[in-house]
Amino acid sequence: MIRIFFWLCVSSILYTYLGYPLLLSLLARIRPKQQPYQTATPKVTLLIAAHNEEAIIAKKLENCLALDYPTDQLQILVAADGSDDHTADIVRTYAPQGVELSYSPPRRGKMAAINRAMAQARGEIVLFSDANNMYEGSVLREIVTPFADPTVGAVTGAKSIVRGDGVLGESEGLYWKYESFIKKQETRLGCCTGVAGEILAIRRDLFEPPPDRVINDDFYMAMRVIRRGYRVIYTPQARSWERVSVSAQDEKTRRARIIAGRYQAITLASELLPWPRPLIVWQIISHKFLRPLVPFAMIGALLTAFLAVIKPSQVEKYRLLHLAPPFNWLLLLAQLLFYGLAWLGNRPSGREGRLGKLLYLPTFLVNSNLAALLGFYRFLNKSQTPLWQRVQRRPLSRDDRMP
Repeated sequence: MIRIFFWLCVSSILYTYLGYPLLLSLLARIRPKQQPYQTATPKVTLLIAAHNEEAIIAKKLENCLALDYPTDQLQILVAADGSDDHTADIVRTYAPQGVELSYSPPRRGKMAAINRAMAQARGEIVLFSDANNMYEGSVLREIVTPFADPTVGAVTGAKSIVRGDGVLGESEGLYWKYESFIKKQETRLGCCTGVAGEILAIRRDLFEPPPDRVINDDFYMAMRVIRRGYRVIYTPQARSWERVSVSAQDEKTRRARIIAGRYQAITLASELLPWPRPLIVWQIISHKFLRPLVPFAMIGALLTAFLAVIKPSQVEKYRLLHLAPPFNWLLLLAQLLFYGLAWLGNRPSGREGRLGKLLYLPTFLVNSNLAALLGFYRFLNKSQTPLWQRVQRRPLSRDDRMP
């Protein structure tokens, strides 16, 4: 029983992180390549959610005003909610340049602000964005192109982390490269199941506001589009970038909120999953629903390996599948080494230089799964509020570079 549970735990971890992407890639290879889309410039509303963003909102608006897109086809709309700083005042100074503001002093949350602003949206396509996320000049042209296909209901772009943010930035950047690979393969297969809320475009007539209780609003909106029979597409040519959180603790808090939303999404599966489309259901479960369960598999693998050492198998030695000696010891030590490297990577001396680069993968994986456990705790005791909590990020500068 111990060995069966151990290999189930290990298999689930390997499938989630490696097996699914590889299987997805193989399936995508047998699908015909997408033919080029026709070029079009539909009316776009660029909707920016903002709460206490006085430090960055001006830079964001300058970035939006510089985008390569016909000005008569672009509406820039800021949905400011409950800010107690000068965010709204700064946005108003851009009114002569066509920037519009939807503002309500009481804080009711991100989706309440977006729902209020949607009444002002005039674009055929609505591109949702965050104040701290900057766009490349061609992002609008790139992200609207797939909408030439009437089966496409939503398009998400690429999110990158600015270079030069140390090991924390390298780890987060590695995660987004990994996510980008999966999204590319899912799109080649027909439909992407992961979206970045900072760069998510949806046909306005397909927008369904999530219920107030929903934590991960971007995922909910994308799933509702899929449920209506449309496809979600990932276009890596539509690129955005931002800086990483100020500290590892802030990043852990941010990820815990996302994972709490994943657990919530699992409980909402009946209203989110497109059951008549089994291929996409498999993608959603493999890509989004299994990852929050990985920390429990990691704990299970460690405990069963420890039990296999305390109570070794009575079968002949050197039988790996039975966890017979010396493999019981080797598998336990391998896990302890992995967690030891992650512990070292969290120390100040392990975050810089070549050592930091060697350690950031185990450090990121362990920290991400610790955040998942925190997210699970917050989900269980309902302490994770749908109101978005602004995480302090490192300030953008003129010298910031795309990866």
